[in-house]
Amino acid sequence: MKPTHIEHIGIAVKDLNASIPYYENILGLKCYAIEEVKDQKVKTAFFMVGQTKIELLESTDAEGPIGKFIEKKGEGIHHIAFAVENIEQALEETAEKGVQLIDKTPRAGAEGMTIAFLHPKSTFGVLTEFCEDKSKK
Repeated sequence: MKPTHIEHIGIAVKDLNASIPYYENILGLKCYAIEEVKDQKVKTAFFMVGQTKIELLESTDAEGPIGKFIEKKGEGIHHIAFAVENIEQALEETAEKGVQLIDKTPRAGAEGMTIAFLHPKSTFGVLTEFCEDKSKK
């Protein structure tokens, strides 16, 4: 398994409406999509920087993963996502090498991606996400 590129960097924010203007008005980026992922209790906003996306994450439920993250650590970088060509194989190989998986089975994520997370206890404190765009196959 070898990631093809950094798919996106996830940033936890308290309020998308308050955060988006910074990325648009100060950094000059364009928010091209806002989407709610109900099963993850999150609303997302996406920006492109070269070939890498920035994903802003606003919790829709204080008990959801982003709500708990912000309560514990505040706003800021939440995760880094790597694009992989075969997410099931990537998870299998990673687990065989002793990395603890949050998701043993891939699930649906924003933008139609298939996603899975690795536990930060096994990744030197960095919540790591694998993403595969199966629509391109």
